[in-house]
Amino acid sequence: MKPPSTLRTLKVEEPERGLWVVTFNRPEVRNAINTATCEDLRELFGPLAFTPGDLRCIVVTGAGDKAFSAGGDLKERDGMTDEAWRLQHAIIEEGAYSIINCSVPVIAAVNGVAAGGGCEIALCCDFIYASSTAVFAQPEVMRGIMPGAGGTQNLPRAVGERRAKELVLSGKPFTAQQAYEWGMVNAVYEPAELMPRTLEMARTIAGNAPIAVRQAKKAMHQGLQTDLTSGLMIEVQAYERMISTEDRHEGVRAFNEKRKPQFKGR
Repeated sequence: MKPPSTLRTLKVEEPERGLWVVTFNRPEVRNAINTATCEDLRELFGPLAFTPGDLRCIVVTGAGDKAFSAGGDLKERDGMTDEAWRLQHAIIEEGAYSIINCSVPVIAAVNGVAAGGGCEIALCCDFIYASSTAVFAQPEVMRGIMPGAGGTQNLPRAVGERRAKELVLSGKPFTAQQAYEWGMVNAVYEPAELMPRTLEMARTIAGNAPIAVRQAKKAMHQGLQTDLTSGLMIEVQAYERMISTEDRHEGVRAFNEKRKPQFKGR
């Protein structure tokens, strides 16, 4: 599967088949998120909800060594009418939600500041690895607004309601180490190790049976939105999808033949 050729603010690289590295590519403004960025996210991730093709894992990071994304581009928003702001924010929502709804696993590699919308985009990913120099923040209330790209929902699910209220209502920044201790970040690495370690995990995921990976992600994501009994039903339905696949047969055959399976995603 090839990324769109019309992207303006995102750089997409494919270091190997089935693996994309998506980079916020506005380092001159610390990768601030403008309208074009969210249109690009929507265009890139939108189709991946149902038609991922041979794509198996995605890494999202920021250009340069200072910022993952410093958040919404307030210079672009300066002087916007209320109606223009509402229309722009709808595009922001669509871009963020398209990451959440992506059927392929998405890993955030947070290499610097992740503030406001940047922090929210990281939280939209399936999990986060961070540089030891990374700093997170949800400072929207200091600007007369609030998180609106999933922050008030994803952050409490990651760190708990009380901690999230403290962070969102104060707007105070927090470190990568704090984010790790609170359960928001899965691992903290030195800056030079962040991308190698993230890509190592991405390759591990990409090497597993893609239908199984997508179904397991779907079962966890949807199951956590409901009660346990309903979640167990979602799990069984997801499991049933794999029984008749070639990959299921190949996985069992490879185990018994003591070799690495060759999954084809069918």
